[in-house]
Amino acid sequence: MAEEPASFFDLHRLLNLSGTIGDVRLLKNQALFAQGDPADAVYYILEGKIKVTVVSKHRKQAVIAILEAGSFCGEGCLATEFRTTSAVAMTACVVVRMEKNAVMGALHEDQEFSNQFATYLLTRNARLEQDLVDHLVNPSEKRLARLLLILGKFGKGGNRDAVLPEISQEMLAEMIGTTRSRVSHFMNKFRQKGFIDYNSHIQVHKSLLNALLHGDIGKPEDD
Repeated sequence: MAEEPASFFDLHRLLNLSGTIGDVRLLKNQALFAQGDPADAVYYILEGKIKVTVVSKHRKQAVIAILEAGSFCGEGCLATEFRTTSAVAMTACVVVRMEKNAVMGALHEDQEFSNQFATYLLTRNARLEQDLVDHLVNPSEKRLARLLLILGKFGKGGNRDAVLPEISQEMLAEMIGTTRSRVSHFMNKFRQKGFIDYNSHIQVHKSLLNALLHGDIGKPEDD
């Protein structure tokens, strides 16, 4: 799902790590790395959005995260030799590349960086646990509502409506583990109830959050 920006990071500290290459620029739809590539660097997103996906042995693809500015990408390289996911720019992006060995050295030698990085990983793992629980216990309609609210950053910026980044129904379906036809059905249902509007972009209204909190979304018989 969408990730919380690592706003507590000292960007100056990151840019001055030995082995860091700043301002690596990506075009929209350009791959940052692919599943199976050598896992040799960690990236920090300065601008733009990156989609992280995984493909199963049966060639089924799932979107597991949409990372925004202020997030790390590819930090799994610290524990593996090859990439277990792929990362592709959803928009034009600017990232900082940090060599794997440089990050490993900083974690051992720079206590402040180590503390910040550990906090980031714990925050991200907590979100992943929430996503897993969501997939295990909630029907797809409720999962879709929660995802739209996460992408809209509800709870982070007051009571305003939110216009989501460009995202297709196919991608929404991949992220919540259902079919595009089910997503289309629920999106039409949400629009009819005034929870969302969409033409070229999806606009999410606070009424969707209220409906989710009051249990008006995700009844098992409607899934």
